[in-house]
Amino acid sequence: MRLSQILTPQGDRAVAAVLDDGAAVMVPGAAGVRELAFEAITGGVSLEAAVAARLDGRARVTVDLDDVYRDGRMLAPLDHPDPAHVYVTGTGLTHLGSAEGRDKMHKDLSDPAKQTDSMKMFRMGLEGGKPGPGEAGVQPEWFYKGDGSIVAAPGAPLVSPAFALDGGEEPEIVGLYVIGPDGTPWRVGFALGNEFSDHVTERQNYLYLAHSKLRACSFGPELLVGALPSGVSGVSRILREGTIVWQKPFLSGEDNMSHTIANLEHHHFKYDLFRRPGDVHVHYFGTATLSFSDAVTTRAGDVFEISAPPFGLPLRNGLAVAASEPGPGLVRAL
Repeated sequence: MRLSQILTPQGDRAVAAVLDDGAAVMVPGAAGVRELAFEAITGGVSLEAAVAARLDGRARVTVDLDDVYRDGRMLAPLDHPDPAHVYVTGTGLTHLGSAEGRDKMHKDLSDPAKQTDSMKMFRMGLEGGKPGPGEAGVQPEWFYKGDGSIVAAPGAPLVSPAFALDGGEEPEIVGLYVIGPDGTPWRVGFALGNEFSDHVTERQNYLYLAHSKLRACSFGPELLVGALPSGVSGVSRILREGTIVWQKPFLSGEDNMSHTIANLEHHHFKYDLFRRPGDVHVHYFGTATLSFSDAVTTRAGDVFEISAPPFGLPLRNGLAVAASEPGPGLVRAL
């Protein structure tokens, strides 16, 4: 089952479910996936069961999600009424990459001259990122992107700040969570994500990583309910005036990662701060495919498209650049 949050032609919020037979139907009475998640938590049932209960015995109203997307009525598939209660975070150095990339990686790991802090952390993940059941492995690189105000809906532009040096895509799998009434994190599902970062700033000095990540992002348009396939194969592309100017496959899922999903989740939710009842968490699991690595320079008007079969519709966002930003002297003394 896959879930989407959409707007009706009248502008009302609604939830659509893609069922096992491929039909997309409206979920009766549901205005949001977070609402359905808490209904499942309090009822002691799975999210899929909670959705099925709403559909049971009712006439099904179908919806054309392609039309919704085309009309600009697609929302992020999980949100919160107050964007300040959405944490957007991520982990890096978690993916093995292609066969060619893996071969290069192993050569770099054996070269003392290339033992940067990033390579050391990547090695740590290879050696200790997949612990046994019930065990904690090595902690990954972790970063903060922002709150719910930075999330662009599928189809909406990703706005790069005027001061940014780059605006590049990062095709990733996203874990989506709500925190239950007793502080228990519940995974709602997974989605495609574009983690969108400033790679030129990051390359200047790895200590600028925090700055490079404070950017817009997007995920969706559909939320995959249930387990993440162990191997995910997708395609990331950039279109310029309707023409593909860059395209490359990407691999994800635990078969292509140096950490388990459970280990990445543990090292995020081990902090009390991230277990506040009612909050929503959007966590990017990392990537190994970037157009920036192929010397591609993006520009305003480009369209990022990320697709993978388990997730239904592709995630598309255009690139826009803010006209201006506040300069020095913004802060005033009282």
